[in-house]
Amino acid sequence: MGQVAVVDTELAALYARAGAESAPAYERIKRMVLAQIESGDWTEGDQLPSESQFVAALGISRMTVNRALRELAAEGVVNRLMGVGTFVAPTKKPSALFEVRNIADEVQQRGHRHRTEVIFLRREPADLAATPLLREMTRDTVFHSLLVHFEDDVPIQVEDRFVDPAEAPGYLEQDFTLRTPNSYLSEVAPLVRGEHVVEAVLGTPEECRLLVIPPAEPCLLIRRRTWSARGLVSAARLVHPGSRNRLEGAFGA
Repeated sequence: MGQVAVVDTELAALYARAGAESAPAYERIKRMVLAQIESGDWTEGDQLPSESQFVAALGISRMTVNRALRELAAEGVVNRLMGVGTFVAPTKKPSALFEVRNIADEVQQRGHRHRTEVIFLRREPADLAATPLLREMTRDTVFHSLLVHFEDDVPIQVEDRFVDPAEAPGYLEQDFTLRTPNSYLSEVAPLVRGEHVVEAVLGTPEECRLLVIPPAEPCLLIRRRTWSARGLVSAARLVHPGSRNRLEGAFGA
């Protein structure tokens, strides 16, 4: 994987083969990019030519190029990282819907590298009015963590989690760059019951910043609560960019 190496004449030739001249220019750019990906010439993680390169090679406006790339990003074909560039998107990554799995294991099973960035890890008052997920948690204070999970340096999940201190007293002492909260909690407070609520949402400004996505990109939100035999252990808000993830589940015997 790397940057797609094309000169202006090659880019112009690809554009010329992308369909009838009567088609709108932005649509021809989209067809050209799709054709290169489908042929395998541009592969997962490759960086596309810049908007400036498209403009210089094709003689069309930056607005037209930007529209084509924005629409491809909305369709999940490419990922656009502000200030970095546009990249061929990986196949959407499945996440388990009906079981609580360790995100690090999921990433590694796909043959990729997982890492975590800890934004904060602290004790704070349990504000039940502001955080409905904490209903049933009877403590005056809770442990609160905010993490970003990455797959091959692409952010794929913001994990905003509250934990009952009585269930996991060592939570604040953990190094969550080396293990995930899921892994630690499964060890100290084995799960007996879980609850998922799934929604399509727009991320908060902070979530969009951490995920490096535009404010208008739809996200998948999972509100997850887990219980041990003693009571509610953890309540989490898990936010995934819609263009980088899908959820899977199975029913039946």
